[in-house]
Formats: sequence, structure tokens, C-alpha cells
Amino acid sequence: MTYDFDKIIDRTGSGDLKHGVLKERYGRDDLLPLWVADMDFETPQFITDALRQRLEHSLFGYTVVPDELWTSIIQWIRDHHQWEVKREWLTYIPGIVKGIGMAINVFVKEDEKVIIQPPVYHPFRLTPQGNGRKVVYNPLKEVDGTYEMDFEQLAEVVDDKCRLLILSNPHNPAGVCWPKETLQRLAHFCFEHNIIVISDEIHADMALFGNKHIPFASVSNEAAQISITFGAPSKTFNIAGIVSSYAIVPNDSLRRRFYTWLEANELNDPPLFSPIATIAAYTQGEDYRQQMLSYIEDNIRFVEDYCREHLPQIKPWRPQASFLVWLDCRALGLSHDALVDIFVNHAHLALNDGAMFGIGGSGFMRLNVGTPRAVLLQALEQLFQAL
Repeated sequence: MTYDFDKIIDRTGSGDLKHGVLKERYGRDDLLPLWVADMDFETPQFITDALRQRLEHSLFGYTVVPDELWTSIIQWIRDHHQWEVKREWLTYIPGIVKGIGMAINVFVKEDEKVIIQPPVYHPFRLTPQGNGRKVVYNPLKEVDGTYEMDFEQLAEVVDDKCRLLILSNPHNPAGVCWPKETLQRLAHFCFEHNIIVISDEIHADMALFGNKHIPFASVSNEAAQISITFGAPSKTFNIAGIVSSYAIVPNDSLRRRFYTWLEANELNDPPLFSPIATIAAYTQGEDYRQQMLSYIEDNIRFVEDYCREHLPQIKPWRPQASFLVWLDCRALGLSHDALVDIFVNHAHLALNDGAMFGIGGSGFMRLNVGTPRAVLLQALEQLFQAL
């Protein structure tokens, strides 16, 4: 089957977040929204068909979790990431940010600390802060249009109160697929310092341009012993609203402590449609995934070419994974407020501004290119006119 990623989907009346909160978040609602990280592509038909088939049985009572949920996840990870996950390592979680909050409450005492590596997905900062934990910053180093980890600075800021590090793998917003050697070095450091690593791998299945995602827990025994991995089919198959996340914890002690807490609070039971969508995605979705990634790659090239020709002061960083492009706008010489004003009030675009991702993010904007080419062209032309 050939999928049509040029199709414009009218989301009016669907309650979608990216349109529904424009006035609240940007001060106006006449904006082209390319901010929140879901795609404007139709959820593939094989997932819709699976959900519709279940809807034909019009009784939606309590259900058991099908074994196929776990076997499909295990097989998908084995096939795509060459990581052998055992069934007992797996559980459902009701969202990755929620999972981060849960792990913080289980493993980090109120006087202990959480390490993050900005610029990075802002809930990594907001979630521990909202739970009353102190955040320690280990900023990434900018090197030749990408980021590297700063292990020297990490060694300086870590103390015996640091209990957990949240890793974005692949990295959001810059789309870095972390090299195996980097992950091994991080694992060794955290193992030596008794620090748990939560690895958010929600973009794992969206590696681009021949790059390869490497699961953190797979790089060494040390990594496996300290890791909590979070994954989901939601980004790849555009089903974020169905909430289909899962956790993988190889270490017996960590797993028992975390999963016992989840079970006690009944947070490990997926709602009815989550397993159905996940099984459909992971058993029927490879052809769709390949076509979608090819379209995303072409969209990224399109942005690069357009900026080179028409917006030379804006430098798109090519992501190694995901449908998010980190736009380096620093050559415009604008303050944060002036940059946001140009995008919102002159170009009429809603993007994520770089400052929200923390240290190192100022002067950047995050662009979602998971959209039909015509929409992307419209956005770039509006920006061109504004500048």
C-alpha cells in the first residue's frame, strides 16, 4: 500500500491540542501550528481498522491484557534494535512524562536530586521541579551543528544526593542518536555513582538518513543494571491520544520496587484500546514506517534547501532521528522575545521556542516537519515574508 502524506487533514472538531490551545499559549489563534510533537498525517488505516473492529462489539467493560501486546513489543524491539527484552521486564505505563514522575516519586527522596542534559525536552525539568525535587544541570556541548555530552562537567556537578538522570535517547529537540561509546561512558559513570538512568526512547523508531538508534540498556551490563527505559509506538504511528507507553526494567531490584508501586496504584493496566493499537502498529506497521520516514527525510531536505536559498541566517540542524528540526536562528541577532515575536506576530507561526528547552536553547526554534509538504512550504513562505 502507498500512503498519502500529502493529504491535508482538517482537525476541526477533534479537540486536537496543537490548534486548541493556540490562544492560551501564543496569545492568538490565527497561527499555523508546527509545535507539539504529533504529526499531521492520518493514523494508518490498519490501526483504525483494528480499533473499529473492537468497536463493533459494543460492550466496553473490564478486559484482560492480551499476551500479544508483550510479544509484539518484544519482537519489534528485537527486529529493529537488536535488543532481547524479556517478558518480565515489561509493564504498561500511562504516558512517558507520567512515568518519569512516577519513577521520581519512587526512587528520589525529597532532599535528593535529578540530573538533566539541556537543551532538552522541558518536562524533564518541570516534572522533577513540580514534585519538589532539585534539578542539576549537565548542559550538552555544541560541536559542529550537533551536541555531545560533557562528562567533565557532569563529574563536577554530581554529589551523593544525585539519584537519577533523565536521558533523551534519541535526543529531543536536536534529534541526536547517541553513539554506543557515549552511552557506555554514561552508564559507567552513573553505575559508579549509584545513579539510575531513565532513558526516554519514544523517538527510537524514527532514526533517519542511515542513522541507528541504540537502546541505552543494551550497551553494557552496567547500563542494564541501572536503567529504566520508556518507549511507545505513539510518535511513529501518530497515536499519542491513545496512550500506549511501556517501561522496560532489566534489574530485578529496581523492577520490583517500581512495578510494585505501579501495581499498588493500578497504574500498570492499559485502557481497552491501547493494546489493540499497539499490536496493530507493531505487527502491521513496518511498511508505513518506512514510507513515513522517507517523506520526513524529504521534508527535512526541503527545509534545508529553502533556508539555504531564502533564509540563509537560519541554519537547520539535520536531525539523526524524529520529525523535529532544531532551527538555529542566532545569526538573526534577535533577543528571545524579538525572535518569538517575529515567528508569532509577523510570520503567524506557532513553534516551540528554544529557551523552553533550557540552557543552550536561546536563539533556536523547534520546527515540526511531520506535516504535508504544502503546509511546510506555506510556513516557510510566511517566515520569509516576515523576515
